[in-house]
Amino acid sequence: METTKFRTNIKCDACIAKVTPVLNETVGVNNWQMDITNPAKVLTVEGKIEEKKMKEALEKVGYKAERI
Repeated sequence: METTKFRTNIKCDACIAKVTPVLNETVGVNNWQMDITNPAKVLTVEGKIEEKKMKEALEKVGYKAERI
């Protein structure tokens, strides 16, 4: 299975709550996880994704993701 990691500006549990519906819709429930303890605030996505669609959806709710 393909794994893609992104550096984000998602910093806390409240941020995660805000992006959860967006990520569940664009990459699928249980296909992503956030590590806010990592200084890069890493979002890990499993499986094939439409990266542009996911980034645009995150930007609509105020967050950014950059592939690392």
